[in-house]
Amino acid sequence: MHIEKPSLPKGTRDFGPSIMAKRKFILSTIESVYRTFGFLPLETPAMENLSVLTGKYGDEGDQLIFKILNSGDFLQKVAPENMQNSKSIIPEISEKALRYDLTVPFARYVVMNRHELHFPFKRYQIQPVWRADKPQKGRYREFYQCDADVIGTESLLCEAEIIAMINEAFEKLGIKGFIIKINNRKILSGIAEVADCKGREADLCVAIDKLDKIGKEKVIEELKTKGFSEESLTRIDPIFGFQGTNQQKISFLHQYLNNSVIGIAGVKELEKIVSIAQSLYINDLKIEIDITLARGLSYYTGAIFEVKATEVTIGSIAGGGRYDNLTGVFGLPDMSGVGISFGVDRIFDVMEALNLFPLSTVQTSRVLLCHFDEEAFNFCLPLITKLRSKGINSEVYPEISKMKKQLAYANSKNIPYVIIIGENEIKTGQLSLKNMISGEQQQVRIDELTQLIN
Repeated sequence: MHIEKPSLPKGTRDFGPSIMAKRKFILSTIESVYRTFGFLPLETPAMENLSVLTGKYGDEGDQLIFKILNSGDFLQKVAPENMQNSKSIIPEISEKALRYDLTVPFARYVVMNRHELHFPFKRYQIQPVWRADKPQKGRYREFYQCDADVIGTESLLCEAEIIAMINEAFEKLGIKGFIIKINNRKILSGIAEVADCKGREADLCVAIDKLDKIGKEKVIEELKTKGFSEESLTRIDPIFGFQGTNQQKISFLHQYLNNSVIGIAGVKELEKIVSIAQSLYINDLKIEIDITLARGLSYYTGAIFEVKATEVTIGSIAGGGRYDNLTGVFGLPDMSGVGISFGVDRIFDVMEALNLFPLSTVQTSRVLLCHFDEEAFNFCLPLITKLRSKGINSEVYPEISKMKKQLAYANSKNIPYVIIIGENEIKTGQLSLKNMISGEQQQVRIDELTQLIN
């Protein structure tokens, strides 16, 4: 019999119990923040019709969508002349795809359920997404997103609350080294106008979005290949090197975009968002206006956000923005929304690198009941039921084994307390409770256990 060596697809990972405990800590923390701000939970299928996804992320995004082959003989109806052309053959052999993000499926859901929803509709969604990207550190082909969106209102309060949620979530996770970068797509449209490239915003955004990865010179090279003239590039150049405080950047933009109505509208929105956010959040907001922040997704139309970790070298750990007509492609125009997505996998990597996970996150049980023989084992059974009824996560060692082995098991699972049951404990009702962290051991009555262990 041929034995196949087990393996995983590139860009995917298994998560063992200790890692899952840490991931759950991240997810539950972010979820609690979402709930605090009035968001409701939602889930959508892993698969969407390919037509739902394509055309929503730009050309580069569309190339990263994982297509699913049709069932059965998927080549049966393909015309011979289409066999040599991947673009022609895909619609014929693939009708479905794995979701690329959670925002487009959310827009599809809103349109399909618009008569049952109350607007503005606030939802959060925590599910995996898939992208056929090149795997590297901090970038995976399967990863979780934690999204929160408000749809059905143009109020800039929504953007300000997103900033406040970002601050609160990272504070609760213990991540102090982060910065929220914010810009506005209207400003980028204004920059295109100043450069005499009106209507070329998409090309400008796609190129500028790579600034952190490939640097200014290669961004300029890419813009040249897309037809931007030397004069246009000269007009764009001031945005690359401008440094200063947020207020100085606002002043610069007012002057730079003076002749662009849409650009000035974006600057005013930016000012108002920051002002409301500062009123909402009493602690220091870690906001930085970044004139070159673009975010590559083509559906953004207003404010855009990106969160960077400052103590670990890694890509953005959260991002989002305002989209004015994402539902329009599904037949419901003029439904403005804004959202944020936390990158759980990158947040995990940051917290792991900085050793930020509390010890309690990897504790599955608070107490382990250990025993010397069959009689002691049987004594443990009603006791474990009583502990669990009090809400104490607990377990009995399942076999009659040496005490050293049982204690080693407790240590391997980071169980902080062990109750040792032997002949004397059964006779007296005084149980031996051992603190596995301090090593302290004491005799306690059964009715004292819950107070000492909790």
